[in-house]
Amino acid sequence: MQDNSLHKELSIIGRAERIDFLDDSARGIPAKIDTGADLSSVWATNIIENMDGLSFTLFAPKNEYYTGTVISLPHGKFKRTRIANSFGEKEMRYVVVLRVLVKGRRIKSTFSLANRSSKIYPVLLGRRLLNRKFLVDVSTGQPLIDAEQKKHAKLQVELKRQQA
Repeated sequence: MQDNSLHKELSIIGRAERIDFLDDSARGIPAKIDTGADLSSVWATNIIENMDGLSFTLFAPKNEYYTGTVISLPHGKFKRTRIANSFGEKEMRYVVVLRVLVKGRRIKSTFSLANRSSKIYPVLLGRRLLNRKFLVDVSTGQPLIDAEQKKHAKLQVELKRQQA
């Protein structure tokens, strides 16, 4: 028999949600829920490691969620790791702990810093953040339907062009 006591403590999360970064004033950021990803990822720019540590900003200057807040972490509060993307390509990324607000829950979680400028969602929430906190119901959430449909339509045009 399965113990359902844990399920009573879990919040339901949709396939995409709006989140807040508590280490920045960025609020209402669209985040894709990805149970296939171990680690969460956030779009970061101006990533600089020097003698003092690591500094970066979330998003990019022309992005609507960019605040310009520089987040600085001393040595020992970040690391580098090799991440495999969805295509199996491996790249080195910085990994940091950030505080976020997800569905009313304050969470400290690990994020890799990535260039997500070509992605619909500037943030991806992976299993480490979701585990023991959320159950995913893909029929709910706050997905960016228009952006998803636009990207799908563009892909269809490209596929037809390749077939011609």
